[in-house]
Amino acid sequence: MLIPEELLMTYGATIENYKRGDVIFSEFEVPKNYYQIISGSIKLNHYNEDGKELIFAILNSGLSVCEMLLFIDHTFPVNAVVSEDAKVLRLSKPKFLQMLDDHPNISRDINKFLAERLYQKYIMLENNSSLYANVRIKGVLEYHKSFSPDRTQYSFQMPLTRQQLAAMTGLRVETVIRHIKNLEKQGALKIVKGKIYY
Repeated sequence: MLIPEELLMTYGATIENYKRGDVIFSEFEVPKNYYQIISGSIKLNHYNEDGKELIFAILNSGLSVCEMLLFIDHTFPVNAVVSEDAKVLRLSKPKFLQMLDDHPNISRDINKFLAERLYQKYIMLENNSSLYANVRIKGVLEYHKSFSPDRTQYSFQMPLTRQQLAAMTGLRVETVIRHIKNLEKQGALKIVKGKIYY
């Protein structure tokens, strides 16, 4: 976990249970809480003017959800939608900020985590601007694997479907499927029972 569960609870965090499809927060809402996933997964998405879903990230156990917005005065630029039933710790913004003031070591850990996440986002954005589908796909795979402590080859089971990969890269599902098969032939990833291991 990014922040120990016990510490969050001592500052008044509550455990919230969400079902698949539940919206934790929507675009243009003002951030009022810190969220940390205990189990399940949450996707950050946006719908463009044509109604097409764009997925920015899928977050899993141990990760926090849009915590950087608690440090600035902006509304959420994305929706947080539960993609797999989730149990989430929720702590109010004032109590979260008080906790960081009281525990500078946790504050340093959050800063390091935010810096790493921002770095990986830059890399993914750079890859997503490529004209080559395989570069875009590998960029998303690398971004999601960056949160895993095990960096060895094929150690990370990608939590994304082919449809979600397409939504994150701006590619068609058929293109993603074709390039995933090519990446497997090249040895860049493995497919086991339909799951991608990177």
